Amino acid sequence: MTSIDAWKQPPYIKPGDTIVGISPSGAIKDLAAVEKAREIVRSQGYNLELDKHWNAHYGYLGGTDEQRREALLEALINPNYKGIIAGRGGYGVARLLEEKDWETILRKYPKWMIGFSDITSLLWKLARVKIHSIHGPVLTTLAKEPKWSLKRLFNYLEGHPLPPLQGQGWGNGQAQGWLLPANLTVATHLLGTPLQPPLDGVILALEDVGEPPYRIDRMLTQWRLMGAFDGVKGIALGRFSRSNGSSDSWTVEEVLGDRLGDLGIPIVSELPFGHDGVNAILPVGMKVMLDGDEGILTRV
Repeated sequence: MTSIDAWKQPPYIKPGDTIVGISPSGAIKDLAAVEKAREIVRSQGYNLELDKHWNAHYGYLGGTDEQRREALLEALINPNYKGIIAGRGGYGVARLLEEKDWETILRKYPKWMIGFSDITSLLWKLARVKIHSIHGPVLTTLAKEPKWSLKRLFNYLEGHPLPPLQGQGWGNGQAQGWLLPANLTVATHLLGTPLQPPLDGVILALEDVGEPPYRIDRMLTQWRLMGAFDGVKGIALGRFSRSNGSSDSWTVEEVLGDRLGDLGIPIVSELPFGHDGVNAILPVGMKVMLDGDEGILTRV
């Protein structure tokens, strides 16, 4: 694997800069949440502009592929925009990445991309070309973040140190690697495609929502059968919300323990990221140390 030093970091932002909101995935339904997000961004000293297609609807998508592709391209090449934040998750980013020479475009215009859930597709595409991005809140969830989580986001965007995160350690010591966050469902569908970055040497960070335990089992079993965990150095687990099974089901915690517990690598669970709760940012490509004994994820 290429040295982690080969990663390219977008320029840090500063108060007065403009962040643009786009809808590369699903259509936005909560307009009030977007206005609250605008207020939060402004309160931090930044401007928030919304792309002209930000509120488009095309079935379950936030506009046609052409509209959403145009919005992503404009967000990247417009010099007035210093950062990009997705409006929401849902589904649709992978459709945009089928066409165009995105690798050349992303390398030429490195900017902070912020989002999670379906935005995993774009974060992983950026990781393939070794450009840092941010797994974190989208516009429709930004107002739900506590003050410390918002501070973590904006401080990092300005270049300040990132505090560690505390979870529940499963043992197996410590490991270092570059951080690769993802929504488990989206990431599973990216395995073996041109959007999947190399997994050797990574600290994988996984979360999901609305997937019952047997589906979590099925996805993790696919990773095992593909040998996708073979080069992974450690796994950081966030929230797996709304993952209830039937009365005779294992819990999602039991499934995670069964499918991951024998990998022999450091694992930390109950970290504060994912859907339906605090979504502390995780910088993609940041070199981190995962302590499976103490339950800590920290920057190296």
